[in-house]
Amino acid sequence: MAYALENALYQWHDGNRRLAEAPEPARGDLEQAADVVVEELRKRLGSSFLLEELADFYDSGTDWATALAGRHAAGTDAAAVVDAAFARYAREASNFAGGRARESHGRP
Repeated sequence: MAYALENALYQWHDGNRRLAEAPEPARGDLEQAADVVVEELRKRLGSSFLLEELADFYDSGTDWATALAGRHAAGTDAAAVVDAAFARYAREASNFAGGRARESHGRP
C-alpha cells in the first residue's frame, strides 16, 4: 500500500472517530453534513473506483468539500466531517477490504 493511501486512510478513520465522539446534538448535524459530502463524492467520482483513486482525489484538494460541510452546520469541525465522509465513501471502493486495500489493484 502506498504511503499516501495509508496516510489518507488514517486521516479518514480519525475523522470518523471524531464524529462518533462528538456530543449530541452537534453529532447529528455533523453526520448530516458528512452525508451531504458523501453524496457529492458519488457525483464526482461515480460508483466504480479504487481506494488509490479516492486518495488521489483527496490529495488534489478538499476545499470544495470543506465549504460544502460548512454550509451544512459543520462549523469548526468541517475538516472532521470531510475526513469522515471520505472514510464512508472509501467503503464503496472496489478494492476496500476492511480498512485497507486488497492486494489485487486491478479495476473491476
